[in-house]
Amino acid sequence: MKTLELQFLSEDQKTVHVAIDEPVEPVDTAKVKEAMTQMLAAQVLVSSAGMPLTSIKGARLIEQNITAYTLA
Repeated sequence: MKTLELQFLSEDQKTVHVAIDEPVEPVDTAKVKEAMTQMLAAQVLVSSAGMPLTSIKGARLIEQNITAYTLA
């Protein structure tokens, strides 16, 4: 499973993560940056402490591999 993690900085300089499951690949970084900029401008997100988000920190694609084992 892959997740696109958007990273923002809040007013108190804490990192805030927003995860998007199963993003379209390849990731278009220009579109990601544009979307993140629009989110900041619309002020639709706040940190868990209620602080407004002030800037973009980055974005990263995370891939997880899970193997389940039967234990008898």
